Amino acid sequence: MSIGVSDIYGVIGDPIEHSPSPRMHNAAFKKLGLNCVYLPFRVAPQDLKSAMTGMRALNIRGFNVTTPHKTAVIRFLDELDEAAQEIGAVNTILNDEGRLIGYNTDGLGAARALEEQHQDPSNKRIVLIGAGGAARAIAFTLARRAGSVLILNRTEHRALKLAKDIEQRVGKKILARSLVGNSLLEALQGADILINATLVGMYPRTEQTVATRKLLHSGMVVFDIVYNPVKTQLLREAEAAGAKAITGVGMLVHQGAEAFKIWTNHSPPVEVMRRAVIKELTGR
Repeated sequence: MSIGVSDIYGVIGDPIEHSPSPRMHNAAFKKLGLNCVYLPFRVAPQDLKSAMTGMRALNIRGFNVTTPHKTAVIRFLDELDEAAQEIGAVNTILNDEGRLIGYNTDGLGAARALEEQHQDPSNKRIVLIGAGGAARAIAFTLARRAGSVLILNRTEHRALKLAKDIEQRVGKKILARSLVGNSLLEALQGADILINATLVGMYPRTEQTVATRKLLHSGMVVFDIVYNPVKTQLLREAEAAGAKAITGVGMLVHQGAEAFKIWTNHSPPVEVMRRAVIKELTGR
């Protein structure tokens, strides 16, 4: 029996149950009248290779890639676009007649999320917490425009490696430190933008935060890439400190919109996608 769908897309990760991407992309397909469906696939790390083989065999047209697969998936792909190759992480895969091509739209999504809130990162002092796949994409994208970038991470060698990778590719000095002691307090005293590129504060551990209001100050921008909950504890702390708070919804929507364009060659209905995400996350 035919299900009446011409192309299948999806998102792979572990866990994946709470991803709003299916509702977001299916709303976009419906808006444009495209005969497609987008599904969540929970893929354990040890099954990643099999999942990529299955993608080819089943002719699944495209995947988004989320934690913990953004860097590990690269070795199973046939080609990377320039951004994914530079960043060393993939969040979007296109199946081009059996040839799997990896892209990275996270950095562009983050930049657009800032810009739509009228926050130009050019010449700004940015503090970035995290050194994983999303952090890499954001750091590489913003490093070219920012006045300075300081990467803080619990594991210092990962922060130092990311800084070195950016310096080699971009030709710009990037600072990196371990997230211990007073390092965050000292870093934020002169910062214009704080970006949380970790999963701290994500559902179900919504009480967690990478910084309290005592560390933040009015006039700064606090951007949390966590989108569930929409308003994280970090953003509540930011508002209490008089800072500008930016949710992770914008980045999620814009990275998804760019993936949609890669897969379908159609202009994505961004506001339809945004409304679908907010409805999924808030029930409104």
